[in-house]
This record gives sequence, structure tokens and C-alpha cells, in this order.
Amino acid sequence: MKSVKIAQGIARALNIVVRSYSQVTEIVQSIDKHGGKAFLVGGAVRDLLLERVIKDLDIEVHGLDLQTLETILKKHGPVSSVGKAFGVLRLHGLDVDWSLPRVDAAGRKPNVSIDPHMELQQAFKRRDLTINAMGIDLVTLELIDPFDGLLDLKNGVLRAPDKELFVEDPLRLFRVMQFIGRFEMKPNDQLNEICASMDISSVSVERIEKEFEKLLLKSKRPSFGFAWLQKIGRLQDILPELHAVINISQDSTWHPEGEVFEHTKQSIDAAAIMSYKNNQEKLIVMLAVLCHDLGKVSTTEKVGGTWKSLGHSQEGVPFTRSMLKRITKNQNIVDTVCKLVRHHMAPTQLVGSKSRPAAYKRLAKKLAPHATITMLAKVSLADKRGRNPIKGKPLVKNFPAIEKFLSNAQNVKVHEKPEAPVLQGRDLLDIVKPGPQLGELLKKAYDFQIQKGIKDKDELRRLILEK
Repeated sequence: MKSVKIAQGIARALNIVVRSYSQVTEIVQSIDKHGGKAFLVGGAVRDLLLERVIKDLDIEVHGLDLQTLETILKKHGPVSSVGKAFGVLRLHGLDVDWSLPRVDAAGRKPNVSIDPHMELQQAFKRRDLTINAMGIDLVTLELIDPFDGLLDLKNGVLRAPDKELFVEDPLRLFRVMQFIGRFEMKPNDQLNEICASMDISSVSVERIEKEFEKLLLKSKRPSFGFAWLQKIGRLQDILPELHAVINISQDSTWHPEGEVFEHTKQSIDAAAIMSYKNNQEKLIVMLAVLCHDLGKVSTTEKVGGTWKSLGHSQEGVPFTRSMLKRITKNQNIVDTVCKLVRHHMAPTQLVGSKSRPAAYKRLAKKLAPHATITMLAKVSLADKRGRNPIKGKPLVKNFPAIEKFLSNAQNVKVHEKPEAPVLQGRDLLDIVKPGPQLGELLKKAYDFQIQKGIKDKDELRRLILEK
């Protein structure tokens, strides 16, 4: 078994991480005294070697049965048995998975066979990629690397430890996709061949959703993941709506980068490095940027020698809805992204036509409740930055029209939410009963409020009753 002592810097970083998890050191020592071996495994090892932040620990225990491990853990607090059938235990209040080596049969509901005495090489062989098939002995601080994962990590190569075992979990294709974007690594030829032909029809949308979220939220170059799907011939069956924009022409005056797929890749990379207030906002903006030009498939035509895509923002909504249903079950996200796609041309249109404040107020109302003008400005900025004639590299500059759009919205205080209605239903109950008529009156009142800039409740009530 290939093993090397980890570098002093890595060892210091590991000690800092382990010490930040209370009781881990004591538990590891207790496991060792009982004749077991505790190994840090998986993504934590990879991220440690990449000098990235480690957010959770996976510790695989060899040489002890599940009952003995549970007894050791119980000395330190209550033990959760939620994952016990899969050989996984957790201490309440401690974000660490303690697991035993196991064999999972293929299928949606696989039979699990726990084998505490499985050889290390066999246990690591079952992992998805060599860069995740390493372990660190938490007592000796030796790196166990039976498949040269460290070398692959240094060379930026994604490789399967075992091609037959790799295909047992078809989700792994999507994991490769997001690793390409997150770590900017390249699969070797064998892995490309495996992923090009493996059956992924059994993977649920819920599992796929998590991998796309990692690609969009954790990558600086998420376009690499989508480009790889295209390269191995899988984009068409995974995201056919996105595949359809390949080779859709654009007017070089406005789009010197070329066809729509190139523009989309540049735009999504531009959006990836923007600042967001939280992951939810980032995910919605990223998805909107990914989908913003899907409508060009049905609207692009040559008019007077120039390529035009009139109405593509509106036509893109059904394509967006169709594509997002393949990768998320969250209807709020789907609806919100569709609004951003529908209105992604509005920023430059409102600024270009020198629209009055009322137009910004109406737009904020249309985007509510989950999308905002600030988010729409980010989508529009990514759209503008995705127009670099140098392929594969988005622009990084700002655009005065987008800045003006956001400034105008901020001036009327609708950049984060729509203007609150002055009139409420209770203000009209003395003249109309609850029902459709009341709703229609309130809608008209809000239109008058925005159009005429009315802030006084009594004035607005008089006006709406007169009308």
C-alpha cells in the first residue's frame, strides 16, 4: 500500500482543522486503543492538499465493528443512528461522519454490506475519482494514496480508480461535471469514454439538482462543466434546450464573441465572480444567465443582411421552464428565473428610452416577490460581459447603461423590492365587500399610485372612487 508522510505545512493545517472539531482527537485515540484505524477520507483530504477551506470531516474507521464504534462514540454524547444501516454514525452537535467501509450494490435502493476489515485499497477503489480516493491516518499522519490521486491533483487530471465500479452510481457523471468547473481539472480519455456512454436515466432530479448547485455556486468557471457535457456528447440529452443554442448566429456588431453558446459560456463565467448577498440570490442569477438567450433558438433570423432575435426574451420563458424542470424541483426558483429571463432586456431598454420612475416601479412589481431589480442588473451585466471576441474569456469592465439603470431604481427606492401600496383592502371596505371587485380596485389604485407618484392615502382613495 502506497503511503507517505504528509508535508509539515499540511500536517499543521490538519491539526488546526481537527482541533476545531471538539472531541475528534479523543475519539481517534480511543479508536486506536481498541485496535482500529481512523482515516480522514474524501473531499476533506483533497481540499486539504489543495489548501482550500475544509467545511466538514468524513472519517472512515477500519478494524472495528459498528457496535464497538457506536460504544466509543456514546462516551462523548448521544449518537444519531439515522445512517446506521449504511455504516454511518454521527454524534449530536458534531458535524463529522464516522463510517465503516461498505459495499453498495448498484440501483436506486442498493443493498449495503458493511465490511470493517476491508482492505484500504479495496475501500478506496470504490470511490468516484482518484483525487477523492486518498486518506490520511489520523494517528501517524500518513497519506494513503493507492491510485496516485496526489499526482492527478497536481497534474489537474480527473480519473476513475476503477471503471467498472465508477458506473455503479450514474450520479458520478454529474459529479465529474461540477468538479471540472470547481477545480478546472480535465478528465482523462478513459473517464470521458465512460461518461459518454453510461446510463444516467435512473438519476433523480433531486440528486442532479445538488450537483448543478455545486457547479454554479462553487465554480469560477462553470462554463467548463457545460462545455465538457457538449464535448462528450451528453449536453443534448441532459440539457437539450441549451444544446439547441449551439451555432445560433448573432449580429457581430453587438456580439463579437460569435454564436449563442459561446456567449452563454462567457456570461455564466462573468456571473460566477460577481458579489451576491447570499447563495440563493447567486443561484437564481446564475440560472437566469444560463437561460437568458434560450429564446434565440426560435426567434433568430436574418433581416436585411443582419441577424436579429426579436422577442427572444419572451420566447425564452417556455424553454427556460422546460430546462429548469430537468435540474430542480423548486417551483419558486423556476418562476423567479423565468421572470428574470423575460425582462433581461429591460435595463438597457429603460435607460435607452429615458423612462420615467413609474417604469422602474412597474418593473419592480413584475419581478416581485423573489426577484429584484438588483438581481436583474446582475443578469444584464453578465449578458454584457459575455461579449469578448477572445473566446472563452468574459469581459471584466462595467457598463454605464447598467450602472444608470441601477442608480435610477435606487433613486426611487425600488432596487430591492417594489413600492408598497398606499391603499390596502381595509381602506375600501366601507364601500365594497371583499372579492374580485375589491381586488380590481386595489390594482387600479396601485397603478395610479405608481403612474402619478401619489403618496397620500386620502387623495388616492378619492381618485380611485372617481374613476
